[in-house]
Formats: sequence, structure tokens, C-alpha cells
Amino acid sequence: MTNELIQKHGGYRTLKSFQTTTLIYDLTVEFCDRHMTYKTNKSPRTNDQMIQAARSGRQNIAEGCQASGTSKKTELKLVGVARASLEELLLDYEDYLRQHKLALWSKDSPRVAEIRRLAYKTDRTNRTYARFLAEQESAANCLICLIHQANFLLDQQLKALEKSFLEEGGFTERLYQQRKNNRSY
Repeated sequence: MTNELIQKHGGYRTLKSFQTTTLIYDLTVEFCDRHMTYKTNKSPRTNDQMIQAARSGRQNIAEGCQASGTSKKTELKLVGVARASLEELLLDYEDYLRQHKLALWSKDSPRVAEIRRLAYKTDRTNRTYARFLAEQESAANCLICLIHQANFLLDQQLKALEKSFLEEGGFTERLYQQRKNNRSY
């Protein structure tokens, strides 16, 4: 257990989960601008909800990491909210494919394998996925694949956070220990 009352926190920009959710957010905005026009989208509110779910996935990782110095419980909660937001977005993309009578690619599809391989690139940007975004089916499936990748990363992050919390405790435990140590002098 560390002796610091407020532990190091932040650093979320280096997390693969944050980097992937940043791509998801940016590409969802692009998807909605390109494929969810008012002519094809009966409910413009869906646009906003998809963008907000993508944004929530990203922002809650950042907020949780910033809160982690004083509250591991809050970090766990916010990373869980990020995970839930991405699950909501995943369903929106699956709904989009179904309602537009487009194929949902299987996880064994060569196209999905190609998208999955891109995750290993260290310099991924929106342009990395540009070739998948022109057509509705390809764009939605690309984002579904990215969401699955982000969800996997967040699940691993949550497991690590839970383990750390159980082994090291949180701010309240550190505060108690320091107060107890100060009184014994």
C-alpha cells in the first residue's frame, strides 16, 4: 500500500480503451453525418443519442481516471458507465443494420479480421478506418467491431480496477491509516 494520501491519477490519454473510444466517438459523428440524414432517419433524436452514447463512453473513462486519486469507487463506477454507454451504442448500430436490411458481419468474417488487425497499429486515426466508412453496411460493421474491442479493453480495465481496489483499498482506507499513523507519534 502506498503512503501517499492522494495517489497518482489521470494518464487516461495513454489507455488503449480511451484511444479506442475516441475513435468510436469521432467515427460515430462521421457515421451520423454521412448515413443518418433526415431523409433516411425517421427519428433525428437517434442521431443525438448515438453521438451522446459514444461521447459518454469516452468522457467517463477520462472522468473516472481523474477521480481515481481520491476515489477508486468513483473510477470503477465511471468506467462501468463508459462500458454501459458503449453497449447502448452497439445496440444502435445493430438496430441500424437490421432496420436497413443490411448484413451484420460475423466475428469470423475476413472483413472483421481486417478491422481487428488495425487495432495493433500504434498510430491509429480516423483515416485508418476511412476505407470502411463510405458504405452504410461497412461503416456500421466497422464501428461494431471497434465497440467490441473497446468493450473487451474496458472489461479488462474493470477487472484490474476491482483487483486493485480489493488489494489496496481506496482513499478512505489511506486516510484512516495516515490519521492512525499520525496519532501514534
